[in-house]
Amino acid sequence: MSPRLRNLIELSAVLTGGLIILGVYTAASGAGLTCAGRWPFCDGYLGLFPATWSSFVEWFHRFIAMITGFMLLGTTVLALREGAAPRIRRSLMGATLLLPSQIILGGLTVRTYEWVVLSAHFITASLIFTGITMAYIYTLPTPERATLTNLSLGTVGIASALLLLTPHQFVTFGPQIQSLYYAIGLCGFGLLLGISTWGESIQIDSIISLKLISGLTAGVLLFLLVVGRQVFDGIAQYASITAGVLLVGLTVICYILLRKSAPSTSVTGRVSGD
Repeated sequence: MSPRLRNLIELSAVLTGGLIILGVYTAASGAGLTCAGRWPFCDGYLGLFPATWSSFVEWFHRFIAMITGFMLLGTTVLALREGAAPRIRRSLMGATLLLPSQIILGGLTVRTYEWVVLSAHFITASLIFTGITMAYIYTLPTPERATLTNLSLGTVGIASALLLLTPHQFVTFGPQIQSLYYAIGLCGFGLLLGISTWGESIQIDSIISLKLISGLTAGVLLFLLVVGRQVFDGIAQYASITAGVLLVGLTVICYILLRKSAPSTSVTGRVSGD
C-alpha cells in the first residue's frame, strides 16, 4: 500500500469524525433550521451563501460534508486502482455506497427535523465512520499486547467521562457539551474497533473472547451515541444512564482480559492491511 493511500484513508476518517461532531453542534444549536425552507440553498446571496451566523454554521457543515464526500470517493477509487487489501476495499466501498442515502437524509433532517430522520441520519453517518475507521485500522501494524492494554485503559477513562456527561443527568446538555460528548464517544468507538480487530491475535485464558466483548462494548457505545440527542426525561434517560454504567463495566472487563493475557502471546510488527 502506498503512503499516499494510507494518508488519504487517515484523513478521510478524521474528516468524517469531525463532520459528525459538526453536525451534532449544528443540529443542537438549531442552526440547521435557518436554511430549511430553501434546502439545498441557504438564505444569503443567490441562496449560495449564509446571511447570519446560524446559517453560516449550517452552510459550513454542508461545505465540509461536500469535501468529506469527495475525499472518501477519491480514496475509494485510489484503493481500487492500487489493488489495496480486500478488506480495505470492502470497508471503503461500503462507506462510499452509503453516501447518496446520507445526502438525502441530510436534506430531510433540515426540512423536517423529526427524531426518526435525525436518528437515521446519525446511524448512517456512524456506519460510514465505521467503514472508514476499519479501513484505517487495517492499514496499521498490530500493536504489542502492552499497547493494547494501554488503549483499553484509555477506553475505561472515555466510558467514565461519557457517564459523567450523560445527557441531562449531571450537566446541561447544550450544544458545546453535546459536541464534547460525541467527540469523546467517537474516539472511544474507534479505539474499541481497533481493540476488537487486533484482539484476534491475543490468546487469553478465559471463556470470554476479547474480540466478542470489545465488539459488544463498541455496540453499547454506539447505542449511547444514537440515543444521546433523543434523551430528555423518563425511560430514555434511565436507559441512557444504564447503558453508560454498562459501558464502564464492559471496558473494565476488556482491560482485565488484556492484563491477564500472557506476554508471550503478543504479536508485533505485522501490518494488518497488507
